[in-house]
Amino acid sequence: MSVRIEQPAAPHTQARRTNVQPLRRGAGELNFERLRAPFSLRCGALLIDYIVLVSIVAFATLLERVFGDGRRGGQTLLFAAYVVTAAVAFLNLVVLPAWTGRSLGKWATALRIARRDGSPLSIGRALLRHLVGYPLTLLTLGAGFLLSAFSGEGRALHDLLAGTVVVRTRGEAMQNDE
Repeated sequence: MSVRIEQPAAPHTQARRTNVQPLRRGAGELNFERLRAPFSLRCGALLIDYIVLVSIVAFATLLERVFGDGRRGGQTLLFAAYVVTAAVAFLNLVVLPAWTGRSLGKWATALRIARRDGSPLSIGRALLRHLVGYPLTLLTLGAGFLLSAFSGEGRALHDLLAGTVVVRTRGEAMQNDE
């Protein structure tokens, strides 16, 4: 004869489970209030991305000033720097997010770009987001970017156009714990 004694769960685990909001509300719909990327982190990620790009041009300008003699060779170096900057921008802002969901800035700030339903970003959406959405945001003098600070889902104009959202990657770790 065996006796089975059941003990209640520890109070701290019960409280933890009741205070946790679900990551998904319905069928495939993400809880953006919990995962939404803070505006300050989005600004930091954007700043990191543009520092990378500007540093390429700044370094080439420095090289041209130090080693160039003001003739045609210096202009060629600057032109090459602009081409390299454009290539790095395309890789960092379109290819990398389509492949990994992150640019260098988003990787450094633990953010990720995903489609609104939580699925990975495609190359077409990354192109739409960065090559159409960002210029439109610039045309609005940054007001399109400020939308992310005031919307409940944290989506900017380029996110609305491409059907994307920027989320914290720590939310994925919380989802795996549950």
